[in-house]
Order: sequence, then C-alpha cells, then structure tokens
Amino acid sequence: MSDFLVAIGLFFVIEGLVYALAPSFVRKMAEELPLISDRQMRTFGLGAVCLGVFFVWMIRG
Repeated sequence: MSDFLVAIGLFFVIEGLVYALAPSFVRKMAEELPLISDRQMRTFGLGAVCLGVFFVWMIRG
C-alpha cells in the first residue's frame, strides 16, 4: 500500500511541475485536445500504460 501512495504522490509532483513550469504549454494542449481523434487518444493512452508497466517491471524485477 505504501508503494501505491508513493506512486500517487509522484504523480501529483510531476503533474504540478508541468503546470508550474509550462502553463502556456498546458493551455495550448488543452485547446488542441478536441482536434485529436478518440483512436489516437486511446493508442497514446495504451502506449503510456505499457511504458509505465515496463518501467515498474524493470525497477521491481
């Protein structure tokens, strides 16, 4: 359970850094989101999940 809480904490740190260091980039990306197809979003999301699982597997394995 502690690993899960650490992961949530790191997520908030990374998310906060993006907003703090590049707010104009975040705003621009939010404006462009409606232009991206659902298929592209799903593909990117699945790729991000696979990459995350791979990193955790490499670190924990």
